[in-house]
Amino acid sequence: MKRNQSSLMSDIAFLLLFVISFISILFTAGNPDQYILNIILLNIAFLISIVTYFTSVTTGLIMNILFIFGYGTFTLYQTVALGDVVDIQNYFWLIMTPVFTMVTWMLTAASKQLQAEKEQLLKQNASLATMDERTNLKNSRSFQKDATVFMALSTRYSIPLTLMVVTVKYWDELSRMISQTQMTEMIYDVSKLNETSIRLNDSLYMLNTETPTWGMLLFTDEEGAGIVIKRLKEKVEQFNSVDFAEKYKVELNLTMGAVEYKPESIPTPLDFIVQARKRLEYDV
Repeated sequence: MKRNQSSLMSDIAFLLLFVISFISILFTAGNPDQYILNIILLNIAFLISIVTYFTSVTTGLIMNILFIFGYGTFTLYQTVALGDVVDIQNYFWLIMTPVFTMVTWMLTAASKQLQAEKEQLLKQNASLATMDERTNLKNSRSFQKDATVFMALSTRYSIPLTLMVVTVKYWDELSRMISQTQMTEMIYDVSKLNETSIRLNDSLYMLNTETPTWGMLLFTDEEGAGIVIKRLKEKVEQFNSVDFAEKYKVELNLTMGAVEYKPESIPTPLDFIVQARKRLEYDV
């Protein structure tokens, strides 16, 4: 409801700006004797509106007060010194200039409100998202939830649980050699390689999207994880010789490490990731 009100306010302010601009242009064009003066006053009204849009309504109101004081003094001088009659010409700009400012403020306030709501929705979406949009894999948020459950099951039923971490070797150098589109496709291809290397009851996660890092929760011990690592390396070699070299013109190399869950040394899912990352140093 609040979002609809902001949108409605923005639409109304936009239409009002058109209407008062049209009225001001008609008024300016309809009085040839005061044409130059009306053009100057119209430009002043637009200038105050622009300043209000990029600053605040307070600044706009202060400028309007100065304008009313200045134009009122000018009108008083014309009336007293020159004997001119106060007519609609004088009242029109004293009214329309603040109206321009208020309509511009309405438009600005509605736009800022819509932008704030958009940012809030984006933050909520990011905080609630459990899937990586590029690979459709579970992200680190899902990993923490799942790992907590799996670690508890492993402790209770003495089921071996191993976290295997996979990264792309020399990723920074590779990212400078291929396009952004190819980088996205490469991440997707590596994700598929990882997915086909594990069993259906194992889980695959995208732990880091900036420096692509995959995590696999395997219901096996470190020896079983070694079999998965060997299988994945064989698939990478096959992929390099057939598809990867032709598609990306570079060679893919993965760094892999695995650590088995030990309740006494790995109390949290984050500790699980840290311990697995340390094992990457041994894969050279």
